[in-house]
Order: sequence, then C-alpha cells, then structure tokens
Amino acid sequence: MWDPTQYERFKDERAQPFRDLASLIERRPRMRVVDLGCGTGELTRELHHQLAAEETLGIDSSEAMLLKSAPFRSDGLRFERGDIEAFVADRPFDLIFSNAALHWIPDHEGLFTRLVAQLSPHGQLAVQMPANHDHPSHRIAAELAPSFGVLPSANVLPPERYAALLHRLGFARQHVRLQVYGHLLPSTADVVEWTKGSTLTPYRDALPASQYEEFLARYAERVVSELGEVSPYFYTFKRVLMWATF
Repeated sequence: MWDPTQYERFKDERAQPFRDLASLIERRPRMRVVDLGCGTGELTRELHHQLAAEETLGIDSSEAMLLKSAPFRSDGLRFERGDIEAFVADRPFDLIFSNAALHWIPDHEGLFTRLVAQLSPHGQLAVQMPANHDHPSHRIAAELAPSFGVLPSANVLPPERYAALLHRLGFARQHVRLQVYGHLLPSTADVVEWTKGSTLTPYRDALPASQYEEFLARYAERVVSELGEVSPYFYTFKRVLMWATF
C-alpha cells in the first residue's frame, strides 16, 4: 500500500536518478517502451516525450499510485496495473526501463533473464535501483525487523555482478555504475520521513497498525541517535544505474 503523498515529499530528489538513467538511453525511431514500476506516471510521461516514443506502457502494482496517472495519459502513453514478476509482453519492446522498482524483487539473475527475453533484437535495458542498504537509514530497519517477526530482504547485487550478468545475457554494450547522490534535508529526523515513503513501506504492509507504530518509533529513535541531531543533514544515498543494448 504505497502512499503517493509521502513518496512525493521528496519528489525533486527522487527524480534526479530517473533523469540520469534516461540520459543513458539511445533515442531511436518509433520506439516501443515499457516502464516497470511507473508510480504515478508523471516521469513516465517525461520519458515518453524525451524519446519521442511511438508507444509507452507504464506498469505498477500500486492502485494508489496509478490513480494519479490519469492526467499523464495520452495517445501512445497508457498505464496498467500489474506485477513486474508476472509481466509478459505481447510482443517485444525496444526499451525495458525501470527506475527504483526492481530492488523489491528477489533473484535478479532469473528476473533479468526473463526481462531480456522480452526485448527486440536491438533492444535496450535501463535500470536504476537503490543500493543504500549499509546506510543507517536502511540498516537499522533491517536490524529491527526480526524482533517484529519480519524478515528483511536485500536483493540488490554489487555493480560488478550486474556487469557480468549483462555480458552473459548477450548485451554487446553496457554502462554500469554506482552513484552517490547527496540530499540536503532539513534535519536528521527528515531521513525518517524519506524512508516512510519508500524503504519502510514493506514493514508497514507486514505489520498490524499498532506494531508498525512501535516499529516506527524505535526506528526513528535509533536513526536520530546514530546520525545525531543535525540541521540541515546531508543524506548520502547510493544507487546502481545500468544501461545495455545488443
């Protein structure tokens, strides 16, 4: 159950990795594009226009997010509810794009193999995923989870594993990098507001409301204690960006 309002509290900061990823794509005529994990669809529209794509499909599992996509629909741009794990193309795509979504899914070796099978012969793959699991904002949540009966998951591989995987999958050219984004937040307490819109969502879904509130209180206390009460706070956030083409 994603909360679009909470997620978009840091809308501009979350948009920059999207744009950095989109800048890696080679624009080609009459592209057929799919955006896996499109959220509200606002950035999907930006991608659609940037590429002058013939057809763009946005897929997201969150009904709350997709309810906000209506203003962004247009000829050639549409949105559907669906799970990335179950996504099957009716015909090949020229670009499979995913920004900050695939890290929720396990078994990336298998996932990427399935996605590549749905690309056209000269297709492109562009993926961005958070890789900030060792930062206190993420590590503390994972440390607290077992005491609440929740098992945390860490699905993102090291960048070099993705480079090797893309090579094995037959891509002729690729670009893989780990990038550190710096976000100046009003205070360390705002790190909690950031993660409430993304990282903590699975914990909120897994726990009864009263338990989640206890989890959140303990998490917030530990985050502020470990990071210190700093205003403003410079929040470093690592992400993996990758692009490849046959």
